Amino acid sequence: MGVSGCGKSSVGRALSVLCNMTFIDADDLHPQENVEKMAAGHALTDQDRMPWLAIVGDTLANTPGPVVIGCSALKHRYRDVIRNRVPEPVRFLHLDARPEILQARVNARRGHFMPVSLLQSQFDALEGLAAGELGARINIAQSYPSVIGQTESYVKETMI
Repeated sequence: MGVSGCGKSSVGRALSVLCNMTFIDADDLHPQENVEKMAAGHALTDQDRMPWLAIVGDTLANTPGPVVIGCSALKHRYRDVIRNRVPEPVRFLHLDARPEILQARVNARRGHFMPVSLLQSQFDALEGLAAGELGARINIAQSYPSVIGQTESYVKETMI
């Protein structure tokens, strides 16, 4: 989980290989209307997100074996939508860094529908993991191998 540019896709893909999991990018599950809205520079509303989050939860619940889904899941209630659709415990790895680091990463990214102009709206909506939520925060300002190592360790420790 995390705002745009935090590495949900790249970390998720690496984690899926290292831990023998299926990777799904939740961006691919957005209804076309959401993609068009974001591409036009408009932030999604909760009303826009709820059907998408239900799809994310259903996809997680219906994909066999261990799964990692790269999903923003910015608010506690968004994560509840996902959790409530999955019969097994869901853990969230919050990939996080200072806004200027993520802004630089989003500016450097090509071919993605999410413009840098919407990054602040994601930070405004972001609620870190609350007490009782299964998961961990990973600072992505460190080296990529360190981030991958921490995520791999967390997954292997919690999948026992």
